[in-house]
Amino acid sequence: MRISTKGRYALRLMTDIAVHGQDGWVSLKDAAARQGISVKYLEQIAGILSRAGLLHSSRGAQGGYRLTRAPEEYPLGDILRLTEGDLAPVACLEGGENCCARCDTCTTLDFWTGLYAAVQQYVNQYTLADLVRSQQEKEK
Repeated sequence: MRISTKGRYALRLMTDIAVHGQDGWVSLKDAAARQGISVKYLEQIAGILSRAGLLHSSRGAQGGYRLTRAPEEYPLGDILRLTEGDLAPVACLEGGENCCARCDTCTTLDFWTGLYAAVQQYVNQYTLADLVRSQQEKEK
């Protein structure tokens, strides 16, 4: 499993907005400059995050983006699943029920299921607030 730039940049954008949006709106131009990411790509990512209700957007000269809730209320797994899709390591674990014809006899299914559970547990135990704290510590 590999997280694409979309997932990585979504986490960076959300962290940037959490840090710099405490007093108002964060423009994508400013976030792009701080993060070294193109404004065009951040527009795509911000659109996904806004449509899902993770960000508020406001147009105009004083507009931009801000979080819809406190950073502690954003599990990183939610952001990654939104931008990356299901984080399952194999196709047969994606979505709901396993429809693989071999699932009853597959010798590797338990391994993949365990890996999937470990990934889910890991990405869900961290929140946006953890990334904000990490950034603040690195800036000291």
